[in-house]
Amino acid sequence: MTDPIRVFLVDDQQMVRAGFRMLIESQPDLAVVGEASQGREAVDRLAVTGCDVVLMDVRMPVLDGVEATALLAARPDGPRVLVLTTFDLDEYVFAAIRAGAAGFLLKDAAPEDLLGAIRTVHAGDAVVAPSTTRRLLEHVAAGTAPDPAQAAADADSDARLRELTEREHEVLVLVGRGRSNHEIAADLVVAEATVKTHVSRLLAKTGSRDRVQLVVLAHEVGLV
Repeated sequence: MTDPIRVFLVDDQQMVRAGFRMLIESQPDLAVVGEASQGREAVDRLAVTGCDVVLMDVRMPVLDGVEATALLAARPDGPRVLVLTTFDLDEYVFAAIRAGAAGFLLKDAAPEDLLGAIRTVHAGDAVVAPSTTRRLLEHVAAGTAPDPAQAAADADSDARLRELTEREHEVLVLVGRGRSNHEIAADLVVAEATVKTHVSRLLAKTGSRDRVQLVVLAHEVGLV
């Protein structure tokens, strides 16, 4: 039997942590290994606590989730961070993604979505596909999007995009819109395996860590 995925909870509300703990520990392949009520406490505890995935609240005292995520992402073998937020309130979640989070979910996500997200993040992928997450990403990114003319200039000049083929460029736009590999395959009328190959090449050519960073890149240069 394989070891369970080790999850660490970070939220300033004890009842929220208790609810997450109860849900997570109902699964045979998941285990809660620790908790913290704010970012500084989490960073300190995770220096001595082995963990695979961190569920990170954004708004907390002492050290918020954005700063805590950046500190954890900077560690050589740091855990994957899944940010939890409230729609229309946490306008700096986009910063958490840029700081190194592997994705984010709304706090009112269905239990099965949260459990699935933990497993997805642990497997090395990123959580950006659900429609609620897609809307949130677009909402947050809207405040930083350049005007169309500037976006075109940025996309043409950005060194990360210079080596992309036309098809890879198309795939990057669709990834930036939150489309899954299956949806992209249908849009472009190609096999899903082909899309996976394009995404892998995009990661390599742009120096992106995972799918979330591709989404951030697409928004940063105004492709979406």
